[in-house]
Amino acid sequence: MRISVRSGGARKPGEIMRLFMTTFIGIIFGFFLGISFPTLSLSRMNLPSSLFPSIDLTYIEDKYSGLSTRALYNAWSSLKGNRGGFTRLHSYNDTKIWVPTNPRGAERLPPGIVASESDLYLRRLWGLPSEDLAIQSKYLVTFTVGYGQKANIDAAVKKFSENFTIMLFHYDGQTSEWDEFEWSKRAIHASVHKQTKWWYAKRFLHPDIIAPYDYIFMWDEDLGVEHFDAEEYIKLVRKHGLEISQPGLDPSRGTTWAMTKKRDGVEVHKNTEEKPGWCSDPHLPPCAAFVEIMATVFSRNAWRCVWHMIQNDLVHGWGLDFALRKCVEPAHEKIGVVDAQWIVHQGVPSLGDQGKAESGKQPWEGVRERCHKEWKMFRDRMSKAERAHFDAMGIDPPNSTTH
Repeated sequence: MRISVRSGGARKPGEIMRLFMTTFIGIIFGFFLGISFPTLSLSRMNLPSSLFPSIDLTYIEDKYSGLSTRALYNAWSSLKGNRGGFTRLHSYNDTKIWVPTNPRGAERLPPGIVASESDLYLRRLWGLPSEDLAIQSKYLVTFTVGYGQKANIDAAVKKFSENFTIMLFHYDGQTSEWDEFEWSKRAIHASVHKQTKWWYAKRFLHPDIIAPYDYIFMWDEDLGVEHFDAEEYIKLVRKHGLEISQPGLDPSRGTTWAMTKKRDGVEVHKNTEEKPGWCSDPHLPPCAAFVEIMATVFSRNAWRCVWHMIQNDLVHGWGLDFALRKCVEPAHEKIGVVDAQWIVHQGVPSLGDQGKAESGKQPWEGVRERCHKEWKMFRDRMSKAERAHFDAMGIDPPNSTTH
């Protein structure tokens, strides 16, 4: 009997060749894949963690006798660990902090930890910080002092309640001597030889440092305060909406400007009449929007502007009084003199004595000469800055009022 096997037909030579090549390439690819598997960098693989439990390590061990089950398991664990590392790195990159609205230099901090403002409150070295302050002062008063005026300063400080932080700027270097006064032990003292209050103000009274205070009193040391009460003064300033102010000056002691002379029968005045030709506009200095710099009081917002206007090298502050109006609007309404709480300017030239005698001039003469020079320099700088600004804006500048 003959058995016949029948096929579907004979294969063509081209098909046989393709089958052969496919098989050959598959074998070669599998070979190189197999020999490279033990050294494959698992850290570059990103397989889903659910894949591993379905792999039979016993089968792999039999298939690749050169690798133990434990070695493969360790390799897989390493893969999973590296994958977690990538996740952590990815998360780190996603959560890296950069807050452009934070203060300059603090962009890398979370906003909730940024303390951009400070204060001059005295803290204890023990206990809870929340219990440090029995009273938080609402106002700040500074005096630039020499020890020779201690009696006058003692009388002045006693006019300010516990709602005020007291700060003394010492131009003569004597600080511990003031501890004969009980209030001095609670005051803040800063001492640098032969420096003025505007030098101190620029360096110690940055608006972010004194941010908690509603009002800042920048006073000289030679002011008589018999007729002055600080709390009543604050009430009048608030009542009349004054952002920059000063107490009225006793006219019997002689004053330079009519605007700062005390008037009888009124609480506050905001304008005056001056000598013919002194005022180009009744709303401009020195007929309005004007106070002197000997006993100036600033609101928090006004001080933030004024501080930026103070020049680092112009230490006497001359010329500031004519420019203060640039920091409030409308200035002729928000700058004024408080008549109901007035003081006496005693005119003690103690700071002038801190000058140096040279070229045949007395110490105070050199100081006064510099004051006048600084006034001109400040006026020129302000005019130049205004012109540059308006030129850059392409508009005509208004009339300068820096006097």
